[in-house]
Amino acid sequence: MSHLPPRVRALRCRACGTEVPVGPVHVCEQCFGPLEVAYDYAVVARTATRAAIEAGPMSMWRYHMLLPYEDPAPPVTLGEGMTPLVHAPRLGEVLGLRHLYIKNDSLNPTNSFKDRVVSVATSWARARGFQVLGCASTGNLANAVAAYAARAGLRGLVVIPDDLEPNKVAPTAVFAPELVRVHGTYDEVNRLCSELADSQPWGFCNINLRPFYSEGSKTLTFETVEQLGWRLPDEIIIPVASGSQFVKHHKAIEELVDLGLVPDGPRPRLTGAQALGCSPVARAFASGSDHIVPVREPRTIAKSLAIGNPSDGADVVRLARASGGVVVAVEEEQILEGMELLARAEGIFTETAGGVTVAVLKQLAEAGRWTGDETVVAYITGHGLKTVDSLSGRTELAEPIPPSLRAFRRAYPELVNPDASPWRASTG
Repeated sequence: MSHLPPRVRALRCRACGTEVPVGPVHVCEQCFGPLEVAYDYAVVARTATRAAIEAGPMSMWRYHMLLPYEDPAPPVTLGEGMTPLVHAPRLGEVLGLRHLYIKNDSLNPTNSFKDRVVSVATSWARARGFQVLGCASTGNLANAVAAYAARAGLRGLVVIPDDLEPNKVAPTAVFAPELVRVHGTYDEVNRLCSELADSQPWGFCNINLRPFYSEGSKTLTFETVEQLGWRLPDEIIIPVASGSQFVKHHKAIEELVDLGLVPDGPRPRLTGAQALGCSPVARAFASGSDHIVPVREPRTIAKSLAIGNPSDGADVVRLARASGGVVVAVEEEQILEGMELLARAEGIFTETAGGVTVAVLKQLAEAGRWTGDETVVAYITGHGLKTVDSLSGRTELAEPIPPSLRAFRRAYPELVNPDASPWRASTG
């Protein structure tokens, strides 16, 4: 059993401010609002300096002083975090953005940003004596929970909808968790897991461990700002599923400013990206309301974003408006085109959720949202190999040729013609 980190004071309700003791609970009993970690920032400030962070490990745990874990045992880690922040000049040229950056979180150990949140949740759960680590998942979280449970020596319990992409199921099954497939939507899976969390002594990352789990999302923004030279961007484009990471990116920005890690000044605009086939947050934003009308049957290829009743949706709307951001939804064809555009312009292969992000970025750029000199960062949160089936049939392959130079010249005269070949012109 761990001692209570002195920097963690309590769990506080985001809605009504009620504070409760730290423990595996995620809903306020007073108003049913979400609970999140409340820090003693006077304690945090003693160690949260640029120098201390820069001297830390090349992982997200360099920000340990702003995470809810301080046990004598090391955290459960697979080296997550410190993923590349890639300047994207070719994509930026297409979109008219000279300072466009891609935060490529697909290069985490299980190829999604979920490794960040699961590392924190697993570390906290193991320190508190939990033997079972579980989750309700649309895929990426399942991969991460299975891997980190194996790393920590815990039993993994992964509950997923039965229509999940095979390329997400196989990388979960390889870690040998208890893999439960449910005939139903993610929201139905989540309700089942909530009932299990209430009746069994198990830790579910995105349910009773959610206050600790969700804090890991902050590190994505901490890294972005550090990689920009301790400078806040002008706008961040964020994919929205439950809305949890969107909310935590806002918290991260406020912590950076309040602790003096970045100068006080204009905050980034926070913009949300959803798929039209499951866009309850975008619809609320467009209607001028903060009331989220659930989507009963999500219909989109972006399954990792297909949460019909997002727990933090209303807060996403509120924070987007307050920051000057927007929440936008895009169609299925735009999602696929977004995946292809990012791959062909910058050599980054993203899953369908990243296609949503890029498609929203493109739509806003074409609508004239930016002048071109703003620093805009797009969060790419999962690797394209997870949803490669979505691109099936979009590329027409030429017939194979015999293995000879003559056959090559006959089949591809435009490549070898000295006058017409762009290949020759580009060499030298």
